[in-house]
Amino acid sequence: MEFDRSIAPVVQSKHPHIARFLPILWILLLSWLVLFHRLGSTGLLDETEPLFAEAARQMKVTGDWITPYFNGVTRFDKPPLIYWLMAIAYGTIGVNEWAARLPSAISGTLLIGFCFYTLRFFEQKLKSRAKILPFLGSAIFALNLQTLFFGRLGYSDMLLSVCFGGSLLSFFWGYAHPENPKVQTRFYLAFYGWLALAVLTKGPVGVVLPGTIVLIFLVCVGKVREVLKEIKLVPGIVIFLGLSVPWYVLAYLRNGDGFINSFFGYHNLGRFTHVVNQHQGAWYFHSLIVLIGFFPWSIYLPVAIAHRLRDRSWRQQPRSSHLGLFALIWFAIVLGFFTIAATKYITYTLPLVPAAAILVSLWWSDQREKTAPNWGLKASVYVSLALCVTLAAVTFYSPHWLNRDPSMPQLGLRMQEAGLPQIGGLIWLGGAIGGTFLILKRKLHLFWGVNLATYAAFILFFITPFIGVLDRERQLPLREVAQIVNQVRQANEPIVMATNSFEKPSLVFYTHQPITFFNRSAKIKPYLEQVRQQKTQRSILMVTTDRTLKEAEILPQSYQRLNQVGIYQVIRFSVLNQS
Repeated sequence: MEFDRSIAPVVQSKHPHIARFLPILWILLLSWLVLFHRLGSTGLLDETEPLFAEAARQMKVTGDWITPYFNGVTRFDKPPLIYWLMAIAYGTIGVNEWAARLPSAISGTLLIGFCFYTLRFFEQKLKSRAKILPFLGSAIFALNLQTLFFGRLGYSDMLLSVCFGGSLLSFFWGYAHPENPKVQTRFYLAFYGWLALAVLTKGPVGVVLPGTIVLIFLVCVGKVREVLKEIKLVPGIVIFLGLSVPWYVLAYLRNGDGFINSFFGYHNLGRFTHVVNQHQGAWYFHSLIVLIGFFPWSIYLPVAIAHRLRDRSWRQQPRSSHLGLFALIWFAIVLGFFTIAATKYITYTLPLVPAAAILVSLWWSDQREKTAPNWGLKASVYVSLALCVTLAAVTFYSPHWLNRDPSMPQLGLRMQEAGLPQIGGLIWLGGAIGGTFLILKRKLHLFWGVNLATYAAFILFFITPFIGVLDRERQLPLREVAQIVNQVRQANEPIVMATNSFEKPSLVFYTHQPITFFNRSAKIKPYLEQVRQQKTQRSILMVTTDRTLKEAEILPQSYQRLNQVGIYQVIRFSVLNQS
């Protein structure tokens, strides 16, 4: 018997108690492997993660749950739901990295569960003999770079993804239960609740995109009028407005036009119509992000999409069989929307990952019914095999390419000391050997198992240890600098960080102090002169680098060097003594 046809029925028949809890155990296993394993073992990652973590900390400290602040300035980049959840976690388990990342990890876990049970429902409706589809689909969602990265960081994007995905999958569950009005109503109302949470996480896009996806889907299946009669618009709108609107009203009453201009004008409409924060890219930027971020499953996306476009069987089948079409529209609308948007950022396409996972898992499920592999399966398997060999070589030689960042000059050496290049190379080489074995045995429809096992091993034995090495080289010096700053800082002494690179807001989180940031060396002298003329401060504490000081033409006798960690120096300017 083949694995994908036999494993679940055998467990269910011989071990019914295990079978009952098998889905939960599977979801928890994936969640531990990808999201929770050593979640708080590394420091906050500059530059974006500390912005969220510190805004939530300041919310907890000040007790102001309406207006988010970072570094003493209002932060209307995002609505407050992510800050609220982080602040609650801080109050429960303490102010630390684990608490800051907990909402993202829980959100990822919920999405793994959503994918699993949606695919299991689909499989049951089709009365399929194989029981592997929900296990495979949930694993595809979990085991990719985007879920791994954003599910382990204190960003708002995984929270948005679960609200976004939760709303769409709740709608589909309601849509797929026309024979049971009570169950249908329950899921439709959940659809509105998740929409409201999405708006509290990201803003208007949290309702605009899911609403567009649902509308286009209903037009395609010709059920607009039919579903409008059953979707409970009036109570749904009440739920949506009741959950999402109050904060916006309170934020406007508290901050006036400044809130409107910043949140709606700059961070929502502005991001779509023009480039914000220098996040620009070519029109195909997000397509590349999907190909890279959804690896290794993105190899199969083109053939999965082509297969779904050719499939017309849903026209004669019940609503539950429309899942593939629904996922295709979901994927296309999100990718198309952010392709058109002027601002490009790596997090924007995260909400399409569940749809991509559903598309690829349904395609793999269809392959097992084929009597012979088609050209799409053959081509994608051979590409995957070639990439395994390529990645084995790239991983092995990677230390030679990782010593060029001036902020982490020893990263490649530290990787070699940990033996990571050899471990990673052997994992991919093992995947190539396993894939070759399946090709020789003409078992191409089982190649998904090679991808799953290889990538799971790569996460556990390479990526997770590598994150620790990266943290020690990149972020640990900043945490040590924060400790030094807190030890040597005099009463009311301003703290400045001046480097010729992007800001390091983690310093604000770890010092719990406001910090002035300069990302250009040319700004140092004018700032010092301004403070000297104001005569309000006796000294200034500065975190900087040798290179920055040289470029600013700051003489060594004009400051006192207090300490140095890595490339960072902690120095003091006696401002009143400057001439």
